[in-house]
Amino acid sequence: MRFTSLQLRNWRNFRTAEVSLAERAFIVGPNASGKSNLLDSFKFLRDIGAVGGGLANAVDVRRGGVKRIRCLAARSNPDVLVRATMGDDEQPNLWEYELVFGADRQQRPVVRREVVRHRGEEVKRRPDELDSNDPLRLTQTALEQVTENQAFREVSDFLTSLQYLHLVPQLVREPDRSINHPDDPFGGDFLQRIAAVNQRTRKKRLRQINDALRFAVPQLENLELQQDDRGQWHLRGKYKHWRAPGAWQDEADLSDGTLRLIGLLWAMLGTGGSLLLEEPELSLHPEVVRYLPPLFSKAQRSSGRQVLISTHSPDLLSDPGIGLNEVVVLVPGAEGTTVETAAQMQDAVSLLQFGTTLPELIASQTRPAEVSQLALFEP
Repeated sequence: MRFTSLQLRNWRNFRTAEVSLAERAFIVGPNASGKSNLLDSFKFLRDIGAVGGGLANAVDVRRGGVKRIRCLAARSNPDVLVRATMGDDEQPNLWEYELVFGADRQQRPVVRREVVRHRGEEVKRRPDELDSNDPLRLTQTALEQVTENQAFREVSDFLTSLQYLHLVPQLVREPDRSINHPDDPFGGDFLQRIAAVNQRTRKKRLRQINDALRFAVPQLENLELQQDDRGQWHLRGKYKHWRAPGAWQDEADLSDGTLRLIGLLWAMLGTGGSLLLEEPELSLHPEVVRYLPPLFSKAQRSSGRQVLISTHSPDLLSDPGIGLNEVVVLVPGAEGTTVETAAQMQDAVSLLQFGTTLPELIASQTRPAEVSQLALFEP
């Protein structure tokens, strides 16, 4: 199962937005257009149903309240809507989860409407009679309650299995910065998560990663996870050296690009729901970036996981295997950001047929109109 479409209203940059999603999607747009905020709408659904999560945690604790989420262009209807459709190619509308929420007089997030549909038929709608008798129930979603989500547990399990990764090498090297942040998407507990996988699977994955890294980091001969005398885990790489045994370096010495590539490859070898990747091209050589799309495609075919990627990189989009329906284009405006796939862009097919490349096509739609004026800045 994967996300097949997403609809937003008054969410961050998006006053209204609706987009179809393929098994692999590249989210592009200028700075501050809302790429991270679009990915965050999926994380929001995961946070609601996660252990220790819930609506209040997802809205107030993680995102600063309804006011911080609500689009600045919101008008007469200030409530926020997130609607996700889930399924596969044969049944794209297998499940639909819709949540509309706002704030009460105490500024607490409350459910205005919650609807779950299975193959188009409603299996849950709120507010219901119980909510009318006890309005406090509306401070929680049915999604987050095991006694309420039994009829659509598949949806809850799918959403909570979603994984987001934006590995920050400095946090991998200094894990103490992320104490008490389990499953840290920025990599503070990355080595601990590798260690938590059973030894046989861990060694197999590290061997697969090492085989791939030999092409991007030719000097790297071996990769392993090792625990020191204090119980701290370290990722060690053996590099070719003038001495026959070679030279070992751990995460403190590995380059940012090497650590980020290891994180990407590890995530792609994992299992679970959709995988969200934010700017995977950071710290990587352009020639390495060019080969990431085929890797994403192979990982998708192997695990069945959908991969949603935000990017600024023309090198990432230069892969000829990327379809127009796989590129989600964000264009900011005075009334919020608009969203469409490249396949919906006017004259897109014709321009490509006449020699325009996909990166050129996307750049023409997302390049800031006055960006050349930056050259006039005088320090």
